Amino acid sequence: MVDNNTIISIRDVVKRFGSTVVAVNDVSLEIKQGEFFALLGPSGCGKTTLLRMLAGFESPTEGQILIDGEHMEGVEPNKRPVNMVFQSYAVFPHMTVHQNVAYGLKVTGTPKSEIDDRVRESLSLVQLEAMAARKPDQLSGGQRQRVALARALVKKPKVLLLDEPLSALDAKLREQMQIELVHLQKSVGITFVIVTHDQNEALSMADRIAVMEQGDVLQVAPPSELYEYPNCRFVADFIGKMNLFDGTVAGIKDGKVLIRVDEFADQLSNLVLPHNEHAKGEVGIAVRPEKIRLDENEPEDQQVRLKVKVTEVVYYGDESHLFLESTGGARFAANLKNEARDTHAEIVSGKELWVSWRPEDTLVLSS
Repeated sequence: MVDNNTIISIRDVVKRFGSTVVAVNDVSLEIKQGEFFALLGPSGCGKTTLLRMLAGFESPTEGQILIDGEHMEGVEPNKRPVNMVFQSYAVFPHMTVHQNVAYGLKVTGTPKSEIDDRVRESLSLVQLEAMAARKPDQLSGGQRQRVALARALVKKPKVLLLDEPLSALDAKLREQMQIELVHLQKSVGITFVIVTHDQNEALSMADRIAVMEQGDVLQVAPPSELYEYPNCRFVADFIGKMNLFDGTVAGIKDGKVLIRVDEFADQLSNLVLPHNEHAKGEVGIAVRPEKIRLDENEPEDQQVRLKVKVTEVVYYGDESHLFLESTGGARFAANLKNEARDTHAEIVSGKELWVSWRPEDTLVLSS
């Protein structure tokens, strides 16, 4: 039974190319009405293939796709309640902005008076009313992307599909467009499904994210849950930066789990961590760089702590990234905020420090 709030239902979908390539492997997802949903993963993980099946440009080998309660099997792309914005913008260079946005309505026989009203409305949404008479070569990259968005929105789809829509933009413009897309999605109230390989893009825009790898969906969760509570090593390592080590469960004592990490063994016999359901046999031990504290003297509290040496300092303006190594060969990354002009000036390669973090900030991963 599909929830009344569900706009897209993907049921046991498999997509094969030939007899050997499985691009999408038994994926089931429910996407809610009015949700900003992201398909996130590295190149070749199957996210674009899944998006193209929603659009109707590919057909599932197995399984079903329902949009707004209707089965999409055999439904042509132009008959689906969706529209798609491509990575390349795909605007017509010989047409004005107004003509580009009006094109889809024109070919479906919409009356001219209605076309003009809807084009003005769509251009207003993307703040391009003043540029309606311009050609695409008179626009910036961000403005051309807005034209593509307006052309998709003018047909009032129930779902807007976005295939890496910001990848061609420079870093500063990408950040600006991320904010604009979120505001646009909230203002029009329709479901957005975006494909991206950029973790920061997905984290900053989406209500929920599906992380994909080799055709499988590994975890579906809101951004903060994905970041703080990844369910496996791949998600932990792919979402943001992570210090990740191999460990072995040595036992459970007084409600705590004891985990041996060979790279820590010259300083710590075992990590003593809160009990965790994944703490069985061989495990991954992970801690985010921003959770790590740095001190010149050994911390006196009950935190996990190791003595390390600075191997490299990388300056990024607002913060510095430190790369560190313990005597047992454990390598860490830690972040330091540059809160004043001379902050951390004394931290250089070769300096000895103590790293520490709270046991409860340690992730125990089963695979």
